[in-house]
This record gives sequence, structure tokens and C-alpha cells, in this order.
Amino acid sequence: MSQAKLKYVPTTCPYCGVGCGLNLVVSDGKLVGVEPYKRSPVNEGKLCPKGATCWEFVQSPDRLTKPLIKKNGKFEEASWDEALGLIAAKFKETSEKFGPKSMGFQVSCRTPNEDCYIMQKWARVAFKTNNIDNCARICHGPSVAGLSLSFGSGAATNPFEDVLNSDMIVMWGSNAVEAHPLAARRIVQAKKKGIPVIVVDPRYSPTARLGDEWIQFNPSTHIALINSMMYWIIKEGKQSKEFIEKRTKGFEDLKKTVENYANVEHITGVPTEKVKEFALKYASAKNAVIIYCLGITELTTGTDNVRSLGNLSMLCGNIGRPGVGVNPLRGQNNVQGACDMGAYPNVYSGYQKCEVADNRAKMEKAWGVTGLPDWYGATLIEQIKQCGEQIKSMYILGLNPVVTYPDSNLVMKQLEKLDFLVIQDIFWTESCKYADVVLPGASFAEKDGTFTSGERRINRVRKAVEPPGEARADWEIFVMLAQKMGLKGFDFKSAQDVWDDMRACTPNMFGASYARMEKPESIHWPCPALDHPGTPILHKDKFSSADGLGTFFGLEYRPPAEVADGAFPFTLMTGRLIFHYHSRTQTGRCQVLDYEVPEAYVQINTQDARRLNIKEGEKIKLLSRRGEVESLARLTDGIAPGVLYMTMHFGTGSVNNLTNTALDPMSKMPELKHCAVKIQKLTGVN
Repeated sequence: MSQAKLKYVPTTCPYCGVGCGLNLVVSDGKLVGVEPYKRSPVNEGKLCPKGATCWEFVQSPDRLTKPLIKKNGKFEEASWDEALGLIAAKFKETSEKFGPKSMGFQVSCRTPNEDCYIMQKWARVAFKTNNIDNCARICHGPSVAGLSLSFGSGAATNPFEDVLNSDMIVMWGSNAVEAHPLAARRIVQAKKKGIPVIVVDPRYSPTARLGDEWIQFNPSTHIALINSMMYWIIKEGKQSKEFIEKRTKGFEDLKKTVENYANVEHITGVPTEKVKEFALKYASAKNAVIIYCLGITELTTGTDNVRSLGNLSMLCGNIGRPGVGVNPLRGQNNVQGACDMGAYPNVYSGYQKCEVADNRAKMEKAWGVTGLPDWYGATLIEQIKQCGEQIKSMYILGLNPVVTYPDSNLVMKQLEKLDFLVIQDIFWTESCKYADVVLPGASFAEKDGTFTSGERRINRVRKAVEPPGEARADWEIFVMLAQKMGLKGFDFKSAQDVWDDMRACTPNMFGASYARMEKPESIHWPCPALDHPGTPILHKDKFSSADGLGTFFGLEYRPPAEVADGAFPFTLMTGRLIFHYHSRTQTGRCQVLDYEVPEAYVQINTQDARRLNIKEGEKIKLLSRRGEVESLARLTDGIAPGVLYMTMHFGTGSVNNLTNTALDPMSKMPELKHCAVKIQKLTGVN
């Protein structure tokens, strides 16, 4: 009997934003496993549990394989021609009757750049709308906004491996060990070199255990803590006077603001001497890097939190060279890329602002259209809130808002109000029942393209197997839709054609061709020309702002939108697990990962548990002003009394039944990381 021949297809992991390389192993046209891709400089052949099992969900028997249309309340299989014809007719009808603000388009950060680019192009060309957003809005929208305001560019300043050139690493609001394990591996390597690691987090997370020092503070008090650090740095004369004078503006405003933050222990819970000690350690390090994640961003102060980290780094001159910087760890594989591609309500690809007339004229010429709008479109959560009123029809690509958006009960009610909803995905999710048409897309293993990691490295995604049944690559679906509508400029034959269309109108990525991405190290944008080497480190000689200067902001601390009180006495935080990813659409179908953590749980301080007579593993109910969930209690001293922590991955017992839709006024980020809850003991329930 002849043995089937194995084929190895190098590609990029479909989970977090680290961008690990791996080999998909194919036998007889089917995936049979994953093997290390040792040539990748990102992960050097190492993988986390999610990456090592990422092939399993691809061939799950419950993949979507045919278009589905809801008829008389029930879904029936349909042909592509019927499904696309219905979508084209319904969206055209909505557009003609209610105008360009009546439709919402939501793009996943899990899909390749090519899918993100073509969807936003289709929406803008076909319907002259800017109501386009992606799920970075509910993870790193404040990073884009805050870093753009501070530095002129909304992206990480330095690559992951650059931590090995640091003299101090500050991890702030990041549990990288679980959420970004191969980025955490670089932290471990740095620690072995003797580089001190300080973790700033309200919870004693696995990352905090890795640190040389853990600074515990009260949830959502980042600005007060950072302002106090800057007060002590300035008071002791440890700021980088030369950097401030030559490369920044707004310092006097900052200095005046932080004068009132000498002692903030009553806000942050951190003793003043400890704040001072931490501040002077950071200021004294020759090269110090700040790494942060959603503990900073998913708050109504998210943009200001990011700008505060920008303030701190510029105050000590820690920008523009190896071993320094401010670096967000991106939660999904293409969070950076979805924003880069213009799947955003106020910019085209490469962050070219829609409000600038020259940019609109340029895109109109490139796309062969007229009348592109200048207005700021509705963001992801705003679109949900406008369902049934301003928004009549919606198209959702690869997102599961019923589980992943705040206040799940509100999301379900709002989706029901739509006249017409299309969901394009690889699995039937909790959100699909609200759709009128469900389209079967292709997974990462079934199409070509690119993902852009959190370090701005553009990594190739390569097709290893065919999609199941009649499922199609997502960019192909939009080509078919455009053809059904008679649109010009969508005659793409490959993912590379879509990428080249984007490059042609995106100056900061023009030099990043597919040919240059064939090498394992690929390329970092900005890369404006084919002979440009790419830019691993931003802001070396000047910032990306119009005047080349970084901007200090004097930012006052303000409390969260909802704080614990007598009726709801606990503060609830949310976060990730190493074994799961977002709503478990993929990881829940990987046997080993599901075995490790099959259901949700809530961490509660042992003192609170003792006071409420709650035992380890006991089922309890959490209630907020928006909803309730039942979950298992896990007792720990790793969080402070009065604080709870719950994972965000599970549709059953979803933490987002509880979370708050209050928005950051600048980035429109909902306050997913902070809400007030109460605990109800479920007596007699095991």
C-alpha cells in the first residue's frame, strides 16, 4: 500500500497579532497537522497551544458549505446566484430609499488584508458610505487614535524582538503569557539576559508572575498613576530635556497638569513611595520599553490611557531607537491590517483621511468613481445602536457580535430591528440566527493573502486546501457581488490582484509586494518604494506628524463610566485564556483546547468568597444593570477584594451579558474592562 505524500505549506497563524509562522501539513488534499516553521524570525519554530492545533477547526463537520437564505423564518440552502442577487437588490433598495448612512459594514480582524480592503472598497464604491468599521474598535481603536495623536502614527513603534535591546521592560495592562505567548517568549529571553521586567496590572496574572516586580493598582486608574510617575520624574529632574526640547511640543501643558498628582494613593491604591521608586527606575533606564494591551484600551478613557503612555515615553526620550518605544500587543491576527486597509469610518487604506479633499479625489480617480463622502461614518457600536432607525441594512464579515460586543442583550434586540442582515463566516455562530442571508467563506488555510502583525510586519497567508462544499474565498465573494451590481474596478483574479490594487493607492505600502514577502522575515511598513528596506522602528529622526514633533497632552484622571456602589458592589474585569480565542468559534472545535477549559469561570478574592460563603467551583450568578450570567467561582488572592475577573470567550454564560456600552468619546471604544456587578449565591446548585 502506497503512503500518501505529505505537503508542507508555510503560512501565518490565524489567532493573535504576534504573526507566528507555521507549516500546514497536507495529505491527500486534507489538513493532517501543523509542523514548526523554523525560518520565521517571529517565533523561531515555537508555537502556543492555539497555534499548534489551528488546523483542527478547518475541517470541522459543521463548517458552512452553502449559501443560506431565510424564508418564512427558516433558513434554506440557495445558489450563489440567488443569494448574491438578493443581497445586491436589497442593499441597492436600502441605498436608494434611505441614503448612504442607512447601511452598516462590519469587517473582521481575523480575515486577511485583501478581504478587508475589498469589502471597504465595495461599500464605498457601491453605496458612497463611510459606515465601515472593524473589530479593532473594541480592542485597539484607542491605540490607533492615541498613538496617532501623540506620535502621528497609530501603530507599534518597535518590533517584538527589540525587547532584547532594552534595559527595562514595562508590561502595562497586558497578560502576554496567555494572550500573546510567543511575544511573552521574548520577555522570557530578555529576563534571562538580566533585563528587569515590571508588570503593572490589577491582577496577579501569569505575566505578573513572570515579572521581577508586580505593581498592583486599582482597576482603571492608569492616568492618575502615570501622571504621578511623571510628576516625580520632573520633580527629580530626570526627564530627557534635550529630547523634549528638540522633538516634542506641549510639555508645559503636561508639566502643569501633573503638578496635582504627587500623591494619588487614594485613587490608585499604590503607595506614593512605590510610585516614585517605579518612576525613577523607568527614567534612569538607558533604554526602556512599554508594552501594553487591552487593560489599557478597553475603557472609556482608552485613548487618554494610550496618550498617557506616549507622554511617559517621550518624557524620558524613549522613542525612535532600539530597545525603547510604546508597543500595543494586538489581540487578533489582523487587527493592525484591518485598520491599515481602510476598514475604518474616517480613513482609506494607509490612514489617508476621508475628510481631505485631495485624498477623496485621488481615490475617486484610482477607483473610477465620483462622490466619495467626507463625513465620519458610524463606528461598530454606533451602528448597533442605530439598527432599525438610521441603519436599515447591515453586512457583517467574520464577526460574532452577540458574544463579543458589550451588552449582549442589547445587541440581540438591535439586530432584530434590521430590515436586512448578511453574515459571512466559516461557521454558524450565535449571531447567524438574526441574519437574512448567511454566506460560507473560506478559512485562513483555504485562501491566499496577508496578515499584518502587531509589529507592522506583513506576513503571507498561503492556501493549503480547498474550502468545503460551495464555500468561497471571501475576496471572491465581493468580486461576485460587485459583478452582480455591474461595478467596475473589481475584475480581480487572485488575492495578489487585490493587494496590488491597494498598493497602487497607498503610499506607505507601495513597496510591499508579494515578491518581497516571500522571504520569511517579510517586511515592515512603512515601505514606500520597491527598493525601500521597510521600517522596523518608527520615529527615528522625527515623528510621523505633519510637523515632525511628538505631542504631550495634559490629561486629567477621570473615573470609569460605572463604578461599584451599594447596589452593585463589585468591579468586574474581563480577559483572555491561553487555550481559547475570542468567542471560541475556532478553538471550541479543537478537542485538546476545549478539554482544557470547557466552560467559563469567574475569579473572586478569597476574602470575598469567605464572607459570602462561596466555595471553590461553586456556581454563582453575577448581575449588572444590563443582564446576568451564571458561572463557576474560582478563588484566588491574585485579585484585590471587591474585584472580579472573568474570561470573555464563552457564548454560554457570556460575560458580555454584563458589560457596559458606554463609549470613549474619542475612539468610541466601549468600556469592556470595567463594570459594576453584584453576586448572587445559588444555593442548592452544584
